[in-house]
Amino acid sequence: MKEDVVVYDTTLRDGAQAEDISFSVADKLAITEKLDFLGIHYIEGGWPGANKKDTEYFKEVKKLKLNKSTIVAFGSTRRPNQAVEKDKMIRALLRAETPVITIVGKSSLMQVKEALRTEADENLKMIYDTISFLKRKVEKVFFDAEHFFDGLKFDREYALKTISVAEEAGADCVVLCDTNGGSMPWEVAEAIEIVKKRIKVSIGIHAHNDTGMAVANSCIAVQYGARHVQGTINGIGERCGNADLCSIIPNLQLKMGFKCVDDEALKNLREVSIFVYETANLPPNKRAPYVGESAFAHKGGLHIDGITKNPMTYEHISPEKVGQKRKILISELSGKTTLLRKAEEWGLDLKKNPAILQKLVNLLKKKEHEGYQYENAEASLEILIKKYLKQHKKFFKLKSFRVIDDKMRETGAPFSEATVMVEVDGKIEHTVAEGNGPVNALDRALRKALEKFYPELKEVKLKDFKVRVLTESEGTAAKVRVIIESGDGKRRWGTVGVSHNIIEASWQALVDSIDYKLYLEREKKKK
Repeated sequence: MKEDVVVYDTTLRDGAQAEDISFSVADKLAITEKLDFLGIHYIEGGWPGANKKDTEYFKEVKKLKLNKSTIVAFGSTRRPNQAVEKDKMIRALLRAETPVITIVGKSSLMQVKEALRTEADENLKMIYDTISFLKRKVEKVFFDAEHFFDGLKFDREYALKTISVAEEAGADCVVLCDTNGGSMPWEVAEAIEIVKKRIKVSIGIHAHNDTGMAVANSCIAVQYGARHVQGTINGIGERCGNADLCSIIPNLQLKMGFKCVDDEALKNLREVSIFVYETANLPPNKRAPYVGESAFAHKGGLHIDGITKNPMTYEHISPEKVGQKRKILISELSGKTTLLRKAEEWGLDLKKNPAILQKLVNLLKKKEHEGYQYENAEASLEILIKKYLKQHKKFFKLKSFRVIDDKMRETGAPFSEATVMVEVDGKIEHTVAEGNGPVNALDRALRKALEKFYPELKEVKLKDFKVRVLTESEGTAAKVRVIIESGDGKRRWGTVGVSHNIIEASWQALVDSIDYKLYLEREKKKK
């Protein structure tokens, strides 16, 4: 039977300290529900009393019906030379009314002297007083030994005294924090061995990623005896981020034989990862282990041939275990096998007609020679193939479009306006829209014309827009490739356009994006 490891998520507190991230209360509540969906044991909601947002969160989170997760309030030890029961921040922690409280305290003598500006003995009293006081009020108290690994190097005995005092005060778990993220795995392993001889209480690990070692340090800590792991979804956090639970959980569970969450819950990992990225308004890391879009993507013909025969030839786990799916990329390296696999994904059986298959391979290579690239634009590829097979429904016809970019004075901003005329089921719609640039104006005008007929297009949001110059030697007359990534809150898809005219290339990609959304909706209705 697998040994359990407690998973403690601090996305809502430590993760929210990352550059470019600001969660609203509604965001934090939504993420809380997703973390519970994943089966996270403890969710650190924030620092009550530190700001109005966190204080409101702890009031609102009580209304949620959580199945697996326990909410934790976070705070620091009492202030130097102050009675614990009079400390405002300690009282705010209790007002959060969580069954578990995590207290952070200094475990490095250098930090005690330089940051706290207090005496070594006073810091030990602060740790003891705070934990023992809270332990009489709540079910569990965890102690985050801040800067522990650096403290061990600076003054080993003092660092060990801080965790011994925490244990004596009644801490249920002592969490060793690599706060500056500078430790190496072998240093973490050695530290765990030392700590195990000093305390009997459960040991935890809280790693930062400043050397790129946060996941490795977390896993090695568990290997050597820690049974409580802290981290954030997608590794978001201050500076270079925290230990990434999206890597730690499957590493521990699928590679090391520990149990973090239920196997069925593990299948929600990618969904939770994408949800947190979306909520944080950050682009997902395509190459993230386990959960990235490219984690199980195959492009080379040799690789694709291998996984066709046996997926384990080029995959270290079954992608379904973490809520993923295999992705076959179409490129100039592709052959018949690759195209067959993609066609199967789209419900097309090309095995029975090798002549058509060869023509499609030739078509693909011709389009790529012209500058089209389908690795990140599979929606355009699917549309292209279904058009060739006469299986694609045309949802609208373009009658005309015109784009005006007008700059009235040297220092003023340009004015962009687009006019679009389309035909849907014999009805003509003629619209005009302004935009932040000509492509945005064209996008708005096209949507404005079509939403009357297809209101579901209101769900579509532009996620990314990339332009690549293909023939640099031609200067401003060069051919360009435009790749657009779109999403509707449930799915993402990429489309591509190529032309010497950037507006025309953008139009091609925009039309494919809209076509693909309408195709998805039609298929959903069929089911």
